Parts: sequence; structure tokens; C-alpha cells
Amino acid sequence: MATSRSNRSNRFLGYLESRKNLTGSACGIAGLALTFAGVAGPYWPVVVAGLYGAGALIAPPERPSLPDFPDPSAQLDEIREDFGRLRSYLADVELPPAASGRLTELTELLTALLDPGWVAEILAREPEGVHVVSRAVRTDIPEAVDTFVRTRWWARLTPGAEAPERHLERQLALLHEEAEGLAAGLRETEARRQESHTRYLEDRA
Repeated sequence: MATSRSNRSNRFLGYLESRKNLTGSACGIAGLALTFAGVAGPYWPVVVAGLYGAGALIAPPERPSLPDFPDPSAQLDEIREDFGRLRSYLADVELPPAASGRLTELTELLTALLDPGWVAEILAREPEGVHVVSRAVRTDIPEAVDTFVRTRWWARLTPGAEAPERHLERQLALLHEEAEGLAAGLRETEARRQESHTRYLEDRA
């Protein structure tokens, strides 16, 4: 019941601030001015109400509210938490030396991208970059490692097949290449920003 009253109250307050009410009120005030001027006569309530209604009808439509998108920095905080869980999982997985080295390079690069600081601030302003990091942390790396762990067991039963660690190494190399491309893009973004600021200072001088 209290929630229903609160909703009604919010709708009422919203209407008071709406363009329809503001425009109608302005027209109604004009009707009162006509009444005081002696133009409306005894029918002034009808005149005021009619002008209010007319004003409400001709008022421009309400502008829809902007969607409430999540804060990009909050998204990175969530990815950092997931990355911490991923690293705990990877610490318990035994990988061949070559694949382990590839994975270390990849996780170090992701750590550098996600560490709080100016790099993460630039990343937070790049939705596609945030998506790339999120996908690597939450999908690509865990799936690649888990698939290797399961496939390695089956490889023991099928000697002569291509070693599963080769697939894992290639997958990790591709993910590292993608992360490097992202880092390079962020560097270019920062360089363009610096150049733009230099031009601004030159023009101001």
C-alpha cells in the first residue's frame, strides 16, 4: 500500500514538473490576467480552465530520459574481480612450459591493462576495448585452458594425434596478439590526445 502511494506521489510530482503542466499553467495565468482586466467576465473559471487545457495540449512532448548505462569504471572493477578468480584457477592448472610461458605473457599484459591508473582510465572510455578484455578474461582464456585439460586426457588414448598443447599455444598467442593490438590502440589514443592538447596550446598562444 505504501509503495502504491509512493508511486502515485511520484507520478503527481512528475506531472507538476512536466511541460504540459508548465505550459498549461502559463496559459491559465494569462486567463487570470484577462479576468482581472475585466475581459473574462463571470465566466472566468471556464476561461482559465480552457486556457490551461489548451496550453497543456499544445505543449511540446516530453523528452525521454537517457538510458542509465553502467559506469565504465565499475565495469573494469568487475572485470578485475573476475581476473583475480581466473588467476587463482590458473595457478592450480599444470601446463607445459611453452604454453605456461605464453599464458604468463598474456596475463601480465592484461594485468597492465587492468591495473588502476591512466591506462585503465583510457581503456574505460573505449567500450570495444573493455569488451575485448572482458571476453579474454571471462571466456577465451578459461575455455582454452579447460579445453586443453580435457583434451589432454583423451590424447593419451589416441597416440599420434596432434598434441593439444600446440592448439593451446596457438590460442594463447592469438589472444596475446589481440591484447597487444588493444594496448597499441590505447597508446595511439593517448598520443592523439596529447597532440590535440599541443595544438590547442599553440592556437591559444
